[in-house]
Amino acid sequence: MNVPFIAEVSSNHAQDLQRSFDFIDRSAEVGCAVVKFQLFKVESLFSPEALKSKPDLLKRKAWELPLDFLPRLADRCKSRGVAFSCTPFYLEAVAELAPYVDFYKVASYELMWDDLLAACAATGKGVVLSTGMATMEEIVHATDVLKKNGCAAPTLLHCTSAYPTPYQEANLAAIETLRQATGCAVGWSDHTVQPGVIHRAVHRYGASMVEFHIDLDGQGDEYAAGHCWLPDQIGAVIRDLSIGFGAEGDGVKAPVASELPDRLWRADPSDGLRPLLEMRARLQAA
Repeated sequence: MNVPFIAEVSSNHAQDLQRSFDFIDRSAEVGCAVVKFQLFKVESLFSPEALKSKPDLLKRKAWELPLDFLPRLADRCKSRGVAFSCTPFYLEAVAELAPYVDFYKVASYELMWDDLLAACAATGKGVVLSTGMATMEEIVHATDVLKKNGCAAPTLLHCTSAYPTPYQEANLAAIETLRQATGCAVGWSDHTVQPGVIHRAVHRYGASMVEFHIDLDGQGDEYAAGHCWLPDQIGAVIRDLSIGFGAEGDGVKAPVASELPDRLWRADPSDGLRPLLEMRARLQAA
């Protein structure tokens, strides 16, 4: 079993197409299954009151993903054998993304926006929904909206919407709570940048996928906040998880191939000395 990892580029692309390609290439190299971007327009993301109160938000226009990147990003993902996903942050973005994405990802901040959920679901593509900050009532409602509008099997991501998240507030046990309450597959969206948290989410709570924020080199706009992984860091986690899954075996308690040469060197029950009498006889005859 392998758990798919989603590399969330977020706003670390700096509107640079080659840098965006580099994100896709490095994510594929370290074992990710999906690379995800975000499609937003600042004026459609924040209300006029918010922009007036916090004019620095307008600086995020430099973080917007150019629309003409979409077909090229999708093609690059396909050429590298990874899926392409993107988060729509305005209604028209759903249709703009439809020709290119393998599935939609809806962010925690938009969980209560029924119209966006319905629009994503109506495309017939898969939908992954983050659940940070939400109550169970809000999550169940959002899941129902997705199912009623054409997404029969959404995937939920448990997360804590703090950037970064203190590992003590990850509340990984909520993964099973969400699974039981909704019947959906549930994964983990990481903001802790702690390998132990991801290991626990997967091996203890059965997270069906893992999303994480990635930066290439520590130079991305969001890296300084402390919630982004570097490629080699997350690559080590992905490799370790694969080793863990490879170690499960079939559950039958019996000698395995690597043990067989030592079986005859066990203590003989007749005198407690090593090796077994059969092996001693072979040694004596040699």
